[in-house]
Amino acid sequence: MPRRTADSQGGYVGGTRRRVAGLRREEVALLAGVSPDYYVRLEQGRTAHVSDQVLCAVARALSLSDVETEPPLRESTSSSSPPWG
Repeated sequence: MPRRTADSQGGYVGGTRRRVAGLRREEVALLAGVSPDYYVRLEQGRTAHVSDQVLCAVARALSLSDVETEPPLRESTSSSSPPWG
């Protein structure tokens, strides 16, 4: 998943210089309310059943648009109305 969110948006004003712009995995996990280990497994596709709540939380942490959020949620739910709205 692309990390478009700026460091300062997540409240991270780090003292170290970063090689790559954006949030680290640990920071995305913190903003989404999941453990860093779970986020890594999610990112690598090593989770069998991911709840809509977790997908929506990660989408919010990454500042994804509704269009970018829709495909993963469509796969995980049969609901006709998007749960992230």
